[in-house]
Amino acid sequence: MNAPIEPHRFTLEPFEANRFANLCGQFDENLRLIEQRLDLEIRNRGNQFELLGAPEVAHAAEKLLRRLYREAKGAELSPDTVHLYLQESAMEELGAGGGNPLVSLRTRKGSITPRGANQQRYVKAILENDINFGVGPAGTGKTYLAVACAVDALEREQVRRILLVRPAVEAGEKLGFLPGDLAQKIDPYLRPLYDALYEMLGFEQVARLIEKQVIEIAPLAYMRGRTLNNSFIILDESQNTTQEQMKMFLTRIGFGSTAVITGDITQVDLPRGTKSGLAHVIEVLDKVNGISFTHFQPKDVVRHPLVQRIVEAYERFESRQGSVGRKAGDSGAD
Repeated sequence: MNAPIEPHRFTLEPFEANRFANLCGQFDENLRLIEQRLDLEIRNRGNQFELLGAPEVAHAAEKLLRRLYREAKGAELSPDTVHLYLQESAMEELGAGGGNPLVSLRTRKGSITPRGANQQRYVKAILENDINFGVGPAGTGKTYLAVACAVDALEREQVRRILLVRPAVEAGEKLGFLPGDLAQKIDPYLRPLYDALYEMLGFEQVARLIEKQVIEIAPLAYMRGRTLNNSFIILDESQNTTQEQMKMFLTRIGFGSTAVITGDITQVDLPRGTKSGLAHVIEVLDKVNGISFTHFQPKDVVRHPLVQRIVEAYERFESRQGSVGRKAGDSGAD
């Protein structure tokens, strides 16, 4: 017979009723979320806890609960906040952190600390390399952190301007149906970039910087023929570039510039039969010095926990469909 799991016991001190209620959440929803995500059982009588699970997970959960209890003294804890701290605990407590100091980015509205091992690696890579790729599903912070790095570099006067670039490819909608010229048509596609800038710099400051062309927002087609020096350039939604467009963009990079290319190769909106420039460049530049690739996984999603499950469900479904397709092809070849 298997020996029963020995509970991991600890006490949260000092006990303060309101702070403790904030930690647990309404109907203990914060504790239930931690149980679900770390696959362990949390029992408590007041501030005395017992954790039942794998020893390394129980120790990680204790450190997470102690950290959340400290935060609960001065801030309202919601399931979303707990979810974000869970992302960090996966890095710091379950062996992926390696004891390295956390990197932090400075913006006008405050500092931004990447959450989770992959986000930390991503930002460190951007700070160390001139060309960087962030590849993975929605909600992993690829674009947001790229904008944060750009704002940080601008605030430190490491670059003179920020360029935000996106291919003008429709996702089921036709650009021709939208009013205005091409710049106005592309504007809705750049909304995530605008939102990140507003959050980090404020609406009025962003408007002033755009007016002075310190921040430039443009369709990818406008990049041809340019050389971009002393700039921080972000190419968002790069899975919708063709191979030729990707090569054109990468060869625009000049001296003193940093480029970040983000995309999700599972969400390509190019015409059928056209290979994504992002998928192609991963194969071409994989071993080139000075170029970094950070691959995000569904576990790195920092939006609502359901987003992570949705991404994982789609991956499982597409994997099954691919297996069925390969088997059908094999049987047809006999």
